[in-house]
Parts: sequence; C-alpha cells; structure tokens
Amino acid sequence: MIKVVIIDDELSAQNVLEKTLLRHFPNKFNIVAKCHSVDSGVIAINNYTPELVFLDIQMPEKSGFELFKQFDPVNFEVIFTTAHNRFAVQAIRQSALDYILKPINHIDLRDAIKRFEERKRKLSTKDKLTLLLENLNVNDQNIAKLAFPTLEGFELIHSNQILYCKAESNYCSIKGIDGTTKTATKTLKFVEEILPSAFLRIHKSYVINLNFVVRYHKANKEVELTNGEKLPVSFRKEEEFINAILQNK
Repeated sequence: MIKVVIIDDELSAQNVLEKTLLRHFPNKFNIVAKCHSVDSGVIAINNYTPELVFLDIQMPEKSGFELFKQFDPVNFEVIFTTAHNRFAVQAIRQSALDYILKPINHIDLRDAIKRFEERKRKLSTKDKLTLLLENLNVNDQNIAKLAFPTLEGFELIHSNQILYCKAESNYCSIKGIDGTTKTATKTLKFVEEILPSAFLRIHKSYVINLNFVVRYHKANKEVELTNGEKLPVSFRKEEEFINAILQNK
C-alpha cells in the first residue's frame, strides 16, 4: 500500500479527503498521518517517509510551500489541495505539479492519483519544486518571468521577450523577439492560461504578444508583428483581437 500523509489545518478537509481515498481507492493507500500544520507535517514525513503527501496551501501559521525548506532532496510526491488563491494555482500548473481544488471530489482525485501512478512526467520532484518556487516569486499583478517545462528541465523566459507562442501537437513553441525558438512540453492551451494579459489567442494555433503588433491586414485577416512575420487571425477571434488592440494602444 502507498503511504500517505495529509496536511491541512481544517479537520473537516482532512476527513473528507481520507474518506474519499478509502472509499474510491480501497486497499491502495495507507494514511499514516493527518497533520494540521507544516511543522507537524515535517515531523510526520520524517517519521513515516511517505510516498505521497496531500498538502494544503493556505494555513494560518505557515504556507504549505514552506514545507519544502525542510527537505533536501524531496523524496515524496506532492498533490496540493487549495480552495482559492488563483496565482498559486497558476504557479503550481506551470511547475508540472498536481493540485486539486476544494471541495475535493472523487473525479478530480482519481485524475490526480492516475497521474501520480503513471509517473510519466519528465521532471524530478526536486526540479518541479524548484520551478514552483521560481514561479511563486513572480509578481502577481505584472508577471515578468515565466518558467516553462522542457525536455531538459525548464526554461525561464521574461514575458516581454516573447513574440508569440505556436501550437505544436501536444507541445508549444515559444518565439522570442531575439529570433530564438524554445519548445515547451505543454500544450498551447496550458501556456495561454499562464501568460499575462498582454497576450491573446488569435487562432487555434497562435497566441501573440499584443505589444509587438505592427499592423492588421483586414482583407487577408493577418496580423503583422515587429519581426515581419504575418500570422492568421481566425474569423471568430477577429473582433476580440481588434478590441484588444484598441484597448492596448
């Protein structure tokens, strides 16, 4: 059985998660400890060496992210549980880590457990947590630097250095204003969700940085960027694109 530690300051949340695990995954998990704080969680992890930790983010004394300062290396998988804090969720997603939104339901839990069991993600737990902490250091109101998972690890790129992003099957290519192209091991939809408001999806295959638009060719439905490239604007995105340009000028 897989040893599990649950860390959540709300007793009701601990119990709901425990009951859901035992009901929908019988004989799969051994919940060795339920903790109400980061400090008690550290003690439990040291005592029981779990394979999986369910970790609440927002707790009164210390944030769940503080837990990782106590372990080097991190020898357990993590699934975050959170009720809100949109920015924290963005950072977690960018970092290829799992999370479940509260109130927890068995479908979301099943999907997270499936990903845990498959262990197909390229980054190690340590690398993913390093990436997470990088993303958490980004200012919520004006995201300047983003971390994108790659085959080699992750790439830190300033958002104002990104010209556009292009869908490449299940990957995404990121075109820089310096002419370089990086490949992120995430879909365009995923990348779109973590980009700041200066970016807009103009086509099923393209998300562009509105700051680098030079002109729009209405007859051809093409947008021209500062590097001279012309990208298609889909019919259903045309009005949104024009409005965004007018508001961004």
